Amino acid sequence: MTDTIDRRQLLRGATLAGGGLALAAWMPAWAQTNSAGIVRPLPTLSGEDITLRIARQTMTIDGRKMRAIGVNGTVPAPLLRLREGQKVRLNVVNDLDEDSSIHWHGLLVPAQFDGVPGVSFPGIKPRSSFLYEFPIRQSGTYWYHSHSGLQEQLGHYGPIVIDPAGPDPVQSDREHVIVLADHSPLSPSEIFRRIKVDPGHFNFQRQTLSGLLAKRDQPLKDRMDWGRMRMDPTDVLDVSGSTYTYIVNGFGPQDNWTALFKPGERVRLRIINASAMTNFNVRIPGLTLSIVQSDGQNVHPVEVEEFQIGVAETYDAIVTPSEDKAYTIVAEAIDRSGMARATLAPRPGMAGEVPPLRKRPIASMKDMGMDMSNMPGMEGMDMSGGMAPQRGVDPSAEQNRSARLATPGGAIPQGSSAMPGMASGDMAGMDHGNMPGMSGEEGAMPGMDMGSMDMGSMDMGSMKMRDFSNAPQVKRGPGVQTIAPMPMDRTGEPGQGLEDAGHKVLVYKDLVALDRNPDVRAPSRSLDIHLTGNMDRFMWSFDGEKMSDVHEPIPFIEGERVRINLINDTMMSHPIHIHGHFFELVTGHGDHGPRKHTVLVQPGGKVTWDFTADAVGDWAFHCHLLYHMEAGMMRVVSVRPKGEAA
Repeated sequence: MTDTIDRRQLLRGATLAGGGLALAAWMPAWAQTNSAGIVRPLPTLSGEDITLRIARQTMTIDGRKMRAIGVNGTVPAPLLRLREGQKVRLNVVNDLDEDSSIHWHGLLVPAQFDGVPGVSFPGIKPRSSFLYEFPIRQSGTYWYHSHSGLQEQLGHYGPIVIDPAGPDPVQSDREHVIVLADHSPLSPSEIFRRIKVDPGHFNFQRQTLSGLLAKRDQPLKDRMDWGRMRMDPTDVLDVSGSTYTYIVNGFGPQDNWTALFKPGERVRLRIINASAMTNFNVRIPGLTLSIVQSDGQNVHPVEVEEFQIGVAETYDAIVTPSEDKAYTIVAEAIDRSGMARATLAPRPGMAGEVPPLRKRPIASMKDMGMDMSNMPGMEGMDMSGGMAPQRGVDPSAEQNRSARLATPGGAIPQGSSAMPGMASGDMAGMDHGNMPGMSGEEGAMPGMDMGSMDMGSMDMGSMKMRDFSNAPQVKRGPGVQTIAPMPMDRTGEPGQGLEDAGHKVLVYKDLVALDRNPDVRAPSRSLDIHLTGNMDRFMWSFDGEKMSDVHEPIPFIEGERVRINLINDTMMSHPIHIHGHFFELVTGHGDHGPRKHTVLVQPGGKVTWDFTADAVGDWAFHCHLLYHMEAGMMRVVSVRPKGEAA
């Protein structure tokens, strides 16, 4: 099979989609007809002894054969149906001609069975097997996937459902597991090669002259401003619908995978984003979604019309279709270059109306961490001048204020500006009380005591800076760009492209844990971790350092409670995942903060979470965008037993 694509056809499809035209304009085979649909539940394995065999195969998506790596002959891999409290033995056989592995995403397992080659075990050699054996300590919706090379992109992933030991607080009449993914006729290595050569290679939704004349997207002044900054406001996904087919349970939009229901039933949808590179916006036109679980953890029900799901996240939703009609399950790529589509219907052979792809999102100053127009005392101010990101600047100009083990308050290296792009004399009258990184609780701005100041009327010239002569110098990685000088807390926002959806969209602050958090201690220390990169060179990192350049893990002591501030210095979304642990998002819900294992950090945004380092061992910590992780956005977290030197 050749690694080629009819780029003219794809360009036409993506361009029409970007303009907001109906899918029928470029995919009439499934947008205009009631295709019969495929009613095929996922193959399921249960019990205490399970064998999983990894092998190369082909899969057919929308009538087209594509290369794949499957488990037990299927993509996705079989659904593992387990029960809380049982002990499971999983014998994984590798029939590939290369090393492989399986990571149990979100499961609390001993470190040696976490399944990350080079971190927790050596990997599974070709034509050999490995026995994973561990107790099931939780319930909920999870998944599993390869952590070897780029195999996950080829289909090496599958769902896990763990039933609770006692009564399930979420009651339903039936359920369906929905695994969202992206698949391409291009090999993963070829995709990675192309975006390393040209990070915008797969972006066919750039702004055009015709769009300018039609007054779509940015006006001329904004386009010129962004051009001077060498920034592309349509650069939302690195790999998009120009090369991907978006699939549900292994089936494409034309295949029309179908889930059945009886009118009036409570239907539980267990939705897993197993994509390599695609965040989705999920909705079912005509039905309200009651979100009851996030990353396998129960939450108080939240009724929404749509939610954004980052790569590696899971959400459980209850729907109650009352009419005898078909509904379309829409999972739209966040850049709106395509969608995964399935049907919820009372009978086989039905298909709901497929909505058009909405207009693609255009990045804003907020996505670059530079929109302070809603801050007290700054309403209506144009913040674009004087704070332009320095794309392609000398690496020494990179803004990276985090240290390896920052304490509350942190420190800016001597000679650094507190706010890149602003002189100290320009700060008079600015109210910084609610700015991220400046509150007394979540890591004050280095050198300033903001906790009790009335910034709206204060003369900033009278503020005294701390003495940084002895401050630790933060190592800066090579080639890192300054994109987001002032990231903001965006956990109360619906996600990129959904700001004007016109209906209720889930935000992280809506999530409230159903049960009290197991550890409610205050953190003993705080650690800032910056999400950094160079988009021109497709380099991604934490704190400006790629995984290959870092030789020491991030250390924690068993049982300590730590606050983590994820600060996105880039204008890309990053789903950040920590292995072996759950964390509690700090969103104002106290001891009922939502517990998660993966969080989507919005462009120019900041996410804060607390966690207890209660699992001894070495654990992976990484961006779950596959090619970002491969390009260096990964670290090792080491939890050391009490009594050992930190």
